[in-house]
Amino acid sequence: MKKRNNVLLVAVSFLIVLSAVGVVMYKGSDAAGANEKSENLIVLIGDGMGPPQITLSRLYAQEYNDMDQLKINDYLVGTNSTHADNSPESNESGLVTDSAASGTAFATGNKTYNGAVSVTNEEVAKPVGSVLEAAKAAGKGTGLISTARITHATPAVYASHVRSRDNEDAIAQQYLDAEIDVLIGGGERHFVSSEKDATFGEAAREDELNLVEDFKENGYAIAHSKEELLQVEGDRVLGLLADTHVPYNLDREGDTIPSLKEQLETAISVLEKNEEGFVIMLEGGRIDHAGHANDIHSIVQEMLEFDEAFAAAVEYAEKEGDTSVIATADHETGGLTIGRDNIYDAYLDVFEPVTASSEKIGLELADAKSEADIKDIVKEYTGIDDLSEDEVELIMSGNLLDGEPSSYEREGSFNAMMAKRSAIGWTGHGHTGVDVGVYGYGPAAELLRGFNDNTDFAIAGAQALGLDMDKISETLQESYVYPKYLMTESDTYLFPVDALSETFNFEVEKEQDAFTINGNNVEMTVKNDVEKVEIDGTAYEVQIDQDQLYIPIELIDSLAKEKLTWDELSERIVIE
Repeated sequence: MKKRNNVLLVAVSFLIVLSAVGVVMYKGSDAAGANEKSENLIVLIGDGMGPPQITLSRLYAQEYNDMDQLKINDYLVGTNSTHADNSPESNESGLVTDSAASGTAFATGNKTYNGAVSVTNEEVAKPVGSVLEAAKAAGKGTGLISTARITHATPAVYASHVRSRDNEDAIAQQYLDAEIDVLIGGGERHFVSSEKDATFGEAAREDELNLVEDFKENGYAIAHSKEELLQVEGDRVLGLLADTHVPYNLDREGDTIPSLKEQLETAISVLEKNEEGFVIMLEGGRIDHAGHANDIHSIVQEMLEFDEAFAAAVEYAEKEGDTSVIATADHETGGLTIGRDNIYDAYLDVFEPVTASSEKIGLELADAKSEADIKDIVKEYTGIDDLSEDEVELIMSGNLLDGEPSSYEREGSFNAMMAKRSAIGWTGHGHTGVDVGVYGYGPAAELLRGFNDNTDFAIAGAQALGLDMDKISETLQESYVYPKYLMTESDTYLFPVDALSETFNFEVEKEQDAFTINGNNVEMTVKNDVEKVEIDGTAYEVQIDQDQLYIPIELIDSLAKEKLTWDELSERIVIE
C-alpha cells in the first residue's frame, strides 16, 4: 500500500510540474508572441538602473503611491552581464563598464573599451553598426529619446561612431547625417555655437555651426518645450529640452518638460506613419546621475518616470500586436544598498518629504556662510529641523562620513547624511560591475530569457525584426576608420604608419636609423632624428613616439590606393 501511495504521489507531482511548465510555456509563447516576428522595436535603457534601484523604487511606490509593484517587475525575463573590454589607454580590465562601452554592446552586439562609442577596440578602430542603423537601412523610422543630453553616451551608441564619448559635437553632426527621424532630449549646447542661437542660453560648439537650422532645413520640426513637442506635425522631430541634461523630476518647474511617457508617445505618433515600422531607444539617463551623486529621492522619482514609460511601451505593444519591447540597464551606479550599519530596516520616510534634487540643494549649500544657513536650507527642502552639530559640521566640511573629502563637496556631505538617516548605503560615486535585469514583451524579449551577455540584447532586437547589423558594419567600415593620432604643436594631426599599413596595404620597414615606406608606387624614407620630411618639394611634419612613426594624412593618402581625407570633427579617416 505504501509503495502504491508513493507511485501515486510521484505521478501527481509529475502532472503538477507538467501543468506548471505548460502555464509558463503558454504565458511565454501566447502572451509574448514567441513565434512571431515584430515590425517595431522599443528599447528602454535605465542608465544606472541596477536591481537595488528597482527594489527601492518599488518599496517607495508600495508605501506612498498605492502600487503593488512597478510595471517593469511584471515583465522580468532575465539578466544581462555588463562588463566591457580591457582599456587600451590604462590597466582597466573592463569588469566595471561605463555607458559608452556597455551601450555599444547592447546597441551593436560588440564589446569595446570604456569611452568608445560604437567602434572596435583596436589601434585603428572600425565602426560597428547598431540595430537602429540597421532599421534605418531597412526603411524603418528611427528615434532616440533621453533625459540626459541626447548626445550622451547611451543614445550616441545607436547612431554615431567616435573614439571618445566626449566628442559630443561630432555626435550631434552624425545624427544629422544619419537622418534619425526623432531626437528628443537635452544637450542643445552641442547643436549651436552662439548663445544668440541658444534657446537655453549656453552654446558649446566650436565650429560656428548652427545644427538646429540645418535640422530645420532638412524637414525637422523643432521643439523646446512640452507644449511645442506635443503639437509637432510631420515626419521628423528635433526636441531639445535643455542646454545640458533635462532637469530632474524633483526640479521641474511648471509644466514645461514633457514626461518620458509623453516623449515616447510623441515619437510613436510620428514614426508609426512609416509602413515599414520603427525602432525607438528611450533612456532614463538621470537615474545614473542621481546614483553618482548618491541622491536617494531623485533615483526613486527618475525610476518611477521610467517605469511609467515602460508601461506605456508595453501597452502599445499589447494593443498593436506587432511590437517588441525590451528594457535593461547599462550598469548599476553608486553601489546602492537597502539597509546599512547592521540595521535591519530602511527609513523611507526620511527622504520622502524631500522636494528638490541634491543637485539643486547642493548649489544653495555651497553658498551657505554659516551653520544657521545650513540648517535653514536643509529644513526648507527636507523638513528636517533637528540636525545634530555633527551633521551640520559634516555638511559644512564637504566631507564624507569617513572624513574623506567628497567629490560632490557639500552636496555629497548632505547626501551622506541623508543616507545614514535613511539606513541606505552606498559604496561610492561610480559604477559597479553587477548583473542587471532584462525586462520585456514580445519576440525580442523571448530571445532574452535567462542569463545573457549584454551583446545578446542587440542581437535579440535585430533578430526579432529581421535586421542585418553585420551588413551595416561592413558598409561603415568601407567608408571610415578611427586611428589613434598625435597632435603637434602646430596643430597638425599625425597617424601611426605601422597600424595603418595593415589597413591600407602598404609596407613599412624599420631600420636602425630610419623607416622606409612603400605603397601605391610611392617610396619614402624617414630618418629617426628628423621632425620634417620633404616629399616632391613639400615639407611635412613627422614624429617618432615610442618607436612608432607618425606621419600626416597627406602622406598616408599618397601611400594608399584609396582616396583618404581626415574628418577632424569626428576624428576619423574618410575612405572615398
